[in-house]
Amino acid sequence: MAKIVLLENIHPSAREVFTAAGFTDIVTYNSALPPDALQEAIRDADVVGIRSRTQMDKAAFEAARKVRVVGCFCIGTNQVDLTTAMESGIPVFNAPFSNTRSVAELVLAEAILLLRRIPEKNLRVHQGHWDKTANGSFEARGKTLGIIGYGNIGSQIGTLGEQLGMRVIFHDVEAKLPLGNARAYDLPTLLAESDVVTLHVPGGRSTENIMDEGTLSMMKRGAILINASRGTVVDIDALRAALDTGHISGAALDVFPVEPKGVDEPLVSPLIGLPNVILTPHIGGSTMESQENIGREVAEKLVRFVLSGTTKGAVNFPELPYQEPAGTARILHVHRNVPGALAQLNSLFADAKLNIVSQQLQTKGPVGFVLTDIGDAPSPDMIEKLKSHPITVRCDVL
Repeated sequence: MAKIVLLENIHPSAREVFTAAGFTDIVTYNSALPPDALQEAIRDADVVGIRSRTQMDKAAFEAARKVRVVGCFCIGTNQVDLTTAMESGIPVFNAPFSNTRSVAELVLAEAILLLRRIPEKNLRVHQGHWDKTANGSFEARGKTLGIIGYGNIGSQIGTLGEQLGMRVIFHDVEAKLPLGNARAYDLPTLLAESDVVTLHVPGGRSTENIMDEGTLSMMKRGAILINASRGTVVDIDALRAALDTGHISGAALDVFPVEPKGVDEPLVSPLIGLPNVILTPHIGGSTMESQENIGREVAEKLVRFVLSGTTKGAVNFPELPYQEPAGTARILHVHRNVPGALAQLNSLFADAKLNIVSQQLQTKGPVGFVLTDIGDAPSPDMIEKLKSHPITVRCDVL
């Protein structure tokens, strides 16, 4: 039975899923590990589960030759060398949907708090001031909510925003079907019309500092900026300047260009100490409900892969949906994506007089993945021929 190593205090719901599926060799760690310790911890693991701090780089994969699959118990996968994983025949799974509600609720809560100037009012009361003025405080109803990035989270925020009575507009680089009364806008128009702008875009070069001095200046004077996506999408110095001039009336950030690596390491940012800025420690998806959902979602994907070879939902790998086993054995074969690869594979089955009962193939980039059910159990010699064939990246038998 497969050995499972889980790092970073993954929710117990994941263990429940593994245990229910019959897996008993489960090792857990409460935190991320430094490179040497990580390599030792996963050296004989078949399944590795991580969150955002564990760095599964090339060295980690090279040290853990037994690893068959990696699960990211979070949305992002930037902490994994996806190319090395793919080229090693290792699918990587994540949880793109399980914490969307938690992030959406935080964003809307921050929008309401900033519209009402609650962070400032709260601080003033703690300092001994009883300032009841309504100046600069507004209802969310009737305001325009501009969403940059209309994916799983952005669209849900739009739906909830409409329920508050907000007008919802969005911008996305891809054509998206609007939900409710939301409308698609070009970026300059969205920035000019929105009372609240919230960012929900992926990381990477294409989104680096999309909110810089130029785009911040396009925003409606007195508007609010919220970023719960990636720390690199906002030019923090430019945001500080826009807050100092009053062009931006408030901001809320849950992510930062450089984040502390531990509980006791302070955040270093020019936004520290501003009374009209909410700073949270990357906890947009950190609710008990979302962590439980993430634990179950990713663990179920890992179980389906280990037991049946299902790769639907993998972020770096050819996707094959679940198919009921139809033969005596199921062979999972990852090969170099070259012409004639399937023919070469099936020739080996024919030479061994093994009947193919069912077969699925999908390719992605440099690799192809074939899931083959055969009528009789393959001999050790046959498996060795499959594993040593020049086109083979990885081969496992279920």
